[in-house]
Amino acid sequence: MLVIFGAAVANGQTRRIAAITDGWKFIKADVNGAESPTFDDSKWTAVTLPHTWNAKDTRKGPASPKGYAEASGDYYRGTGWYRGELVIPPSASGNRVFVYFEAASIVADVYFNGVHLGQHRGAFTAFCYELTPHIRWGARNVLAVRVDNSLFEDVPPLSGDFNMFGGLYRPAWLVVTNPLCITPLDYASPGIYLKQTKVSKKEAKVDVLAKVSNGGDKPVSAQLRISILDSNSTIVAQGKVQAKVAAGQTRNLGRQIQIKNPHLWNGRKDPYVYEALVELLRDGKVVDEVTQPLGLRSFNVDPDKGFFLNGNSYPLHGVNRHQDRIGKGWAISCADQDEDANLILEIGATCVRLAHYPHCDYFYSLCDRNGLVVWAELPLVNRIIDTPAFSENAKQQLLELIRQRYNHPSIMFWSLYNELGQGGVCDEPRPLIKQLQSLAKKEDPTRLTVAASDEPSGKWPGLRTIADLVARNTYPGWYEGPPTQMGPNIDRYKKDAGSKPLGISEYGAGASIKQHEQNVKKAPRTDGPWHPEEWQAIVHEIAYAAIEERPFVWGSYVWVMFDFSVAKRNEGDTPGINDKGLVTADRKTRKDAFYFYKAKWTTEPLVYITSRRDTERKDSITPVKIYSNCGSVELKVNGQSMGSQTSTSCIFKWPDVELKEGLNKIEAIATPDGKTYTDRCEWQLTKEFPPVVSEPVLSEAERVEPKQAGEPNN
Repeated sequence: MLVIFGAAVANGQTRRIAAITDGWKFIKADVNGAESPTFDDSKWTAVTLPHTWNAKDTRKGPASPKGYAEASGDYYRGTGWYRGELVIPPSASGNRVFVYFEAASIVADVYFNGVHLGQHRGAFTAFCYELTPHIRWGARNVLAVRVDNSLFEDVPPLSGDFNMFGGLYRPAWLVVTNPLCITPLDYASPGIYLKQTKVSKKEAKVDVLAKVSNGGDKPVSAQLRISILDSNSTIVAQGKVQAKVAAGQTRNLGRQIQIKNPHLWNGRKDPYVYEALVELLRDGKVVDEVTQPLGLRSFNVDPDKGFFLNGNSYPLHGVNRHQDRIGKGWAISCADQDEDANLILEIGATCVRLAHYPHCDYFYSLCDRNGLVVWAELPLVNRIIDTPAFSENAKQQLLELIRQRYNHPSIMFWSLYNELGQGGVCDEPRPLIKQLQSLAKKEDPTRLTVAASDEPSGKWPGLRTIADLVARNTYPGWYEGPPTQMGPNIDRYKKDAGSKPLGISEYGAGASIKQHEQNVKKAPRTDGPWHPEEWQAIVHEIAYAAIEERPFVWGSYVWVMFDFSVAKRNEGDTPGINDKGLVTADRKTRKDAFYFYKAKWTTEPLVYITSRRDTERKDSITPVKIYSNCGSVELKVNGQSMGSQTSTSCIFKWPDVELKEGLNKIEAIATPDGKTYTDRCEWQLTKEFPPVVSEPVLSEAERVEPKQAGEPNN
């Protein structure tokens, strides 16, 4: 890693930012003395950032006998070291230099030229340190980072149904500024906060706050110039404020900006984003600037009518997302995140819950630009330990989440926890959750708080209603009886929520694209090897119908958009995978249930034949099911019409279609507005079959079991 900056910043220009991606050396071990500039790392492995040492780890063997809360699979959880070198010439010595890490899992100690700059505890939020006092100008400098993804009892999450990949798994940057700058040291935030105090079609009022730092040895008279730019880069509003900043101090500067007749950020319909350009001037010259997104919008949630955006009803229907990829872990690229966002947009989602932790800032930006309403989550999952250290770290992580993501217009909910009490081990949570609620409202009174609860947390009365909104994780058809239980569940949850609005934060079922069962009537074993794709689709059809019938549900989130890694799981067709995704973990295959929601949530004509991957058939009489938003669909088998059907549910069924021996060509046809849309697949009917995996014979009690203590929901 060789980074060279000139003196341009010191001569009155604005900050420079450079990715420190290449040239790192890495070892998956704890090594004494690795922070020293003279340490010999020549035998270490060369890596680039983002990087995780768990990218290739796989689960081997049966699930841990220790139970859900303690099980961790067999992927490496321990220490790794990173070392890199950089050079900054003497001509740049008038600058300030910061190192900014977007995340490190879980605890990171940062050293520069042997000096310990600090320790960050938490796997999902950014942290920043100033290098300036320790730089050897024009010489070799060594940046060393010790990262440990072991379980720490003061750092949430203490457990969870997902892997805790270790390493510097998000990008890292050098930031070079003038001595007078907008500080990146305020919890690694942008140093700019855009508080929307009033938004309507006629006027928007935004309180702009900048944290200005004077790194010099004399007081400085600083001017802040705030410009709001539209999509054509035209200034539509502007304001200035001036004040002295004492030597070595950071001062808050700000003022209110008014925007007449604003173009509102209106979700998927019109995700219009302004830019807030905040410039810092000294003696009339711009010495620093920061640009932040500004999407002007108002929103509220009605307990009986659901979510409203800019005064209009705006149904929130969407998905949950985890950030990992097969073969990459959490060390994913911008292209990977673009692909995820595009698939979520393709299905027609209006919202996304970024579970169960803060995601990369880049993904929030994608949601800003594409109009996805975001539920942003604190990684307080399953367990709480009642110690001062644990409470302080939980509050630290919430503070970092809010300050680092404050300006993203897509974020409308801060989530405080997920499924406390899951696994049967959790100290009394209510005092801490009340503290987190107060902290969230103090930091950001413009947004709503929420939390995702499930059944075990009912032993703490009042817990679910501490946050502004109530949300429930529920799995009828998978963990909790038949899928028809969704309606009664929601009605019961509504009563339990009292005057608070109710949302459904998780629901779903597992599915393998390699396993199929026609006329499936009952749930398979959730922890068994048989997860037929057809059952997942049935669960979603029934569950979502119950949600649609209840407009008071302010938001619903499918669990989950993509299959993801869970080392301790051993179910479905692949160990180490939670297969409840609507899309496979490699993002290559959209499951049948994906197209159910695409038919429900999009208007572009769609025709899709389900069970298409069940290509080797043994029954000559088979059901055929088609998803379409076209209203009327005709089915043809081997060129012969099976008739047309109409439907308002987007589900079209032909229960008893006869196949001929050999190859059968299945075709679905819809002609909305005189245009023809078709889908085709082929099924082979043969008398002789190779051995196939069959569903084990189970009793009814075995096939649909109530969720047991210690069994994960998601």
